Amino acid sequence: MQLKEAIQNRKSVKRYMDKKPDWRKIIRALDMARFAPAAGNNFTLRFILVENEKQIAEIATACQQEFVGTAKYLVVFVNDENKLGKLYGERGKRYSSQQAGAAIQNFLLALTEEGMVTNWVGHFYEDQVKRVLSIPSEEIVEAIFPIGLETKVKTHPKPKPALENLMYFSKWKNKKMEPEVRVSVDGI
Repeated sequence: MQLKEAIQNRKSVKRYMDKKPDWRKIIRALDMARFAPAAGNNFTLRFILVENEKQIAEIATACQQEFVGTAKYLVVFVNDENKLGKLYGERGKRYSSQQAGAAIQNFLLALTEEGMVTNWVGHFYEDQVKRVLSIPSEEIVEAIFPIGLETKVKTHPKPKPALENLMYFSKWKNKKMEPEVRVSVDGI
């Protein structure tokens, strides 16, 4: 699968087959996460692969989202933002969350390439998740990803906004390029 195809095909899915995905594919996707940019080359993320049904059920309760409990695997991204805070002060927190986002995107694209689906879960009671997984209190739970194989039941995703509705030139709200050129994805 080409990168462009993985980017365009990646989607958020909340319904999974009962069949358990190959855990080796999940680990290959996690391996791609570690190639994301990292401030000062200090990678601060850790990953927890959860397959225990009891833990998955408890984390689903912490997320207050029933579909989380239907996955056969969960991946929890954990971040040590204090590490970058010591190096970069207050901006270290921003760098930490930025590199988490970049690593998560690598992971999501790699999962797509491996033929698996997930849904980025950012709403959860962090203390409950930390308790279930014995995560130290000073660590940050960035996100939870229920992993599965897509069901045959298809949903209709919302269309993505057109590039020309998202892009400006040289300053805020300026939609004209100098010299004036109409920009669209098809013309690139």
